[in-house]
Amino acid sequence: MTTNVKQDVDVTVVGAGPVGLVLAAELALSGATVQVHERLAEPDEGMKAGSINIPTAEALDRRGLLPAAEQVQREILERVGSFAPKADDQQPGGHRRARESRFTGHFAGMVLDADLVDWSDADLAAHTAADVARMVPQRELEQLLAEHVARLGVPVRRGVEVTALEDTGDGVLVGTTAGSVRTGWLVGCDGGRSTVRRLAGIDFPGTDPELTGHLAVADIADPEKLANGWAWSARGAYRYGPQPGRVVTVEFDGATADLPHARPRSRGATPAAPVTLEELQTSLRRVSGTDVTLNALRGRATRWTDNARQAAAYRSGRVLLAGDAAHVHSPFGGQGLNLGVGDAMNLGWKLGAVVAGWAPEGLLDTYDAERRPLGAWVLDWTRAQIGVMRGDAKSAALREVVAELLSTRAGTTYAVKKISGVTQRIDLPGDHPLIGRYVPDLWLRDGSRLVDHGHAGGFLLLDRTPDGTFARLAAAWNGRVSTVTDDQATPTGVLVRPDGVVAWAADTPDTDAVTGLEAALNRWAGARSSSPEHRPVG
Repeated sequence: MTTNVKQDVDVTVVGAGPVGLVLAAELALSGATVQVHERLAEPDEGMKAGSINIPTAEALDRRGLLPAAEQVQREILERVGSFAPKADDQQPGGHRRARESRFTGHFAGMVLDADLVDWSDADLAAHTAADVARMVPQRELEQLLAEHVARLGVPVRRGVEVTALEDTGDGVLVGTTAGSVRTGWLVGCDGGRSTVRRLAGIDFPGTDPELTGHLAVADIADPEKLANGWAWSARGAYRYGPQPGRVVTVEFDGATADLPHARPRSRGATPAAPVTLEELQTSLRRVSGTDVTLNALRGRATRWTDNARQAAAYRSGRVLLAGDAAHVHSPFGGQGLNLGVGDAMNLGWKLGAVVAGWAPEGLLDTYDAERRPLGAWVLDWTRAQIGVMRGDAKSAALREVVAELLSTRAGTTYAVKKISGVTQRIDLPGDHPLIGRYVPDLWLRDGSRLVDHGHAGGFLLLDRTPDGTFARLAAAWNGRVSTVTDDQATPTGVLVRPDGVVAWAADTPDTDAVTGLEAALNRWAGARSSSPEHRPVG
């Protein structure tokens, strides 16, 4: 590898999809110098994820991007001719949540009935403010995030492909088609065929694909030949809708083609060929059993499989992986994009802390430890749906059983909670029920929420003690912890990490609570600052 170094940066992120952009933004907020390299010269216009889950929407919210995401949802609803807004539910602080934003999703093609969901469930009721920003398709999300990183001054270099890397122990030499770069850390956010993962020698074990799927919007000459929603046949399944022209096909054909989510590509292999109108029409006719005719594709169609793999390690020395580079699976349930954004939020502040020098390198070990279990769950969640969707008699019988369970209030509520992400939890020390969960909508006396005070990143501490007990302690971490004071209520104190995870919480300002807060600050926020200063907000 040539050592003709062009630029020195703290972190180089490979991949300018949502995961790479979120990671780059979090690193920039932490003070790290960061650049993004993207193989594609232009943003990918192919159809991908059509919405985001609660943790992803709340990640945007925590960085002040909720209004922009809410605007995207309004435009999408207008574009697809959605039903007119009905009576809204009033929320604390004057916020309103339109009933139409109560997304439920589906399990194995079985759409979850919103009327069966117990929306008063404690987990669902604790996360409502971001409901107005759930219908954010991946393309619009990428544009929103691209503007975000541009405001933060992060350069995104398109048309640059990584060709080699060498971990020197104190940094990484990265060979690219635009020359070599010396970087402190390298993070691969470059998808299921990750070049960074391959060059780092990280294994990618898992299960091979057995289906091929297509997603597209097309001009259909005779749409009346297709059933609305999901339909099954011996050859597979398909979905027509919810907007006119949108079709999804699923064929259990063994997925032998060279597909984006099939087996990892070998060196020198070319990407899968674009989906043609003829390919999509042939697939749709096979699974629907009709002679439906497609006149044209609107935009670029995508092809995918149920290949399910997870990297053997999310880190190798100074090289790390996030998003599809660390895990791939079928898109059923819309978990992939959201799982990757969660990776980026978790890794961003930790790698930023290591770069800044206030956290030891060992903090990065918690990235794999915290994110791997969730990634493994998502793989199994999608595998389970494949088992239910097959066209054989056994799967059909199982589908009937699952459908009965999902027709109950308890069953639908359970599935919606899982899909929405509100039950996600990290195993952290402490007995309070909030610890390890994403921070709920904690409303303050002035009508704001706790997260409204954390747009610049860093830790947030809510102190509701009458004498500022928790704030005085946290003053020793000035510059990393922003304290928000409020009227007395429970929880009395909450410490939120930059990724939105509650690291500590208490309902009383007793000695145990103070000891627990100090332990959490030492564990996550590093050593005390040299010149503590208390600057409460609120």
